[in-house]
Amino acid sequence: MPVSLNSSKAIYAALKASGIRLVSALPETWLVHLIRMAEDDPEMTLVRLAKEEEGVGISAGAHFAGVGSAMLMQNHGFLASINGIVSFAFLYRIPLLMLISYRGSFGEKDPWQTQGGGVTEPLLRALGIPYFCLQTVESVPLRIRQAHELCASSLQPVALLLTRDLMWEE
Repeated sequence: MPVSLNSSKAIYAALKASGIRLVSALPETWLVHLIRMAEDDPEMTLVRLAKEEEGVGISAGAHFAGVGSAMLMQNHGFLASINGIVSFAFLYRIPLLMLISYRGSFGEKDPWQTQGGGVTEPLLRALGIPYFCLQTVESVPLRIRQAHELCASSLQPVALLLTRDLMWEE
């Protein structure tokens, strides 16, 4: 499988080092290793979702229980979550750490992914959600820690875009 196991391991280790103990996700190609790691780790709770917007409520519950959480999703899943983010997370100041596979950007081979890639960053900017594009495995530990800290201190959503350069091995 061309999804990078090394990058996935670095991301997972950084999430755990940041205190994340719950992740929510739907199956997604670029996230397959991360989801499997969470499923196999007795120190991590994996919540499988029927739709991405449910992850907003799961992260809210984790926040109120004092548990660090992260939402794993594709950028199309982010687009499907906007209602929950705006009407719940923003309104009630819920920290949402979102790790979003950045499909449809440079190098995308699947035409059905391209529309979501073109609107992901403009939509994050329009919503005022701080984000960073993770492109190298070396940047992963620092940026995940920083994103989690900003999320927790500002009580707002923060996104990390997992780029093709980081997640794909060709």
